[in-house]
Amino acid sequence: MLLLPVVLFFVALMTFVLMHLTPGGPWDREKPLAPAALANLNAKYHLDRPAPEQFLSYLWNAGHGDFGVSYRYPDRNVSEIIGEGLRTTATLGGLALAVALALGLPLGVVAALKRNTPGDYGSMLLAVVGYSMPSFVLATLGVILFAAVWHLLPSGGWGSPKEWIMPSLALGLGPAAAIARYTRASLLEIVAQDYVRTARAKGLGEGAVVGRHELRNALLPVVTILGPTMAYLVTGSFVIEEVFHVPGIGRNFIESVLSRDYPMIMASILLYAFAVAVANLLVDVAYAALDPRIRVSA
Repeated sequence: MLLLPVVLFFVALMTFVLMHLTPGGPWDREKPLAPAALANLNAKYHLDRPAPEQFLSYLWNAGHGDFGVSYRYPDRNVSEIIGEGLRTTATLGGLALAVALALGLPLGVVAALKRNTPGDYGSMLLAVVGYSMPSFVLATLGVILFAAVWHLLPSGGWGSPKEWIMPSLALGLGPAAAIARYTRASLLEIVAQDYVRTARAKGLGEGAVVGRHELRNALLPVVTILGPTMAYLVTGSFVIEEVFHVPGIGRNFIESVLSRDYPMIMASILLYAFAVAVANLLVDVAYAALDPRIRVSA
């Protein structure tokens, strides 16, 4: 938690430097603006000041909750724009994570408990296919099959639960495949441990052995990848929101990059960095809930 401000500082610094090193600017048009108009815009948004002064000024204002005004929407504050799409993006990420866990954990458990059987091969085949296909490919296939060919689901939008299905599946299938593979590998290692054989020798039922002794201990490596999984869901939502016309902050971020909307880019990346850092923090806390030895050593 103490390192979080340091992480956000360096994220902001790298983002600021890369923005200003990238060719082009927020006022580039097919027909160039007059020099006087360009000078007035730079003065209005303080872009005529030295870069270090701009960066320090941004940090000071952001620390007080002011992330500036959008260049694309001069009458709207960046915080207001992000606030409108944040709930949608959070809902999409939560649904995708639920899909990943609901599919990945059972597939991994089945593959491990039915090792070298058709159930194992089938589960891992699905995992490999899901892991190999990028989210935008799954999204495109989903639109073609379920919207254009079979007419079962809408091709985009976010107004009804029916419109949530394809974006959540397209974003969650990749992480589900990764969770399935980690669950299988971890569970195969656990089932060969002495304490598992002892539990069976004492007469415990198969459900108690699997749930209390095998699966709980096998979840530690799975929990470890939930931090990177959250990062994948956060960054993957950029493309998914654009494909399905979901009104979240990922779509606004892509539009802000294309238009060089500096305040919107900075605020969006800082928000995503904060979300990923908090996700990793929650993963560390979850270790203690799963493994009592960690609580003792802490």
